Amino acid sequence: MPTRLDYSKLTLMDALDLATLIEVEASKRYTQFAEQLGSRLDNDAASVFQSMAVNENKHGEQIAERRLAMFGDERPTVKLDDIFDVEAPDFGASRQNMSPLDAYLVALSSERKAFAFYDLALRYVEQPDVKALFEELRAEEAEHVRMIEEIIKKLPPEAKLDVEDQDDTSMRMGY
Repeated sequence: MPTRLDYSKLTLMDALDLATLIEVEASKRYTQFAEQLGSRLDNDAASVFQSMAVNENKHGEQIAERRLAMFGDERPTVKLDDIFDVEAPDFGASRQNMSPLDAYLVALSSERKAFAFYDLALRYVEQPDVKALFEELRAEEAEHVRMIEEIIKKLPPEAKLDVEDQDDTSMRMGY
């Protein structure tokens, strides 16, 4: 079980490493969701998740570049398990063939956790350009939360069906 992070003890390098892990994990998760859901229409869940994956990957690259410029190839001290404290979905929340609604709910929870990470980290980050980057990322996470909440409100009833159930229903209905 992961330990709770003490943000007051995070070094600047630790904060950047955790931020990179957040963005990379999110990009991989959203790519997985897009692949599992399969795109059927423009702006469907898979398309939304693919767009989010690209966005998260871009953020990860920005943070990694900043980290490299500041700390070179110094080995990280944070562990992959630490990401469960700051952003990754709870163990078992993501599963194969989950419904679009369930995927959005996992994404919503993770985006809220990412916002909280940047919000808390900003209390301790003093380096001006990293502080500005974290403020920008916190604002983007807040926008992701709003966007996902709006999408969830507009989902049709069939969005509650797991992917395999949707496929069965679509075949019976001739879609």
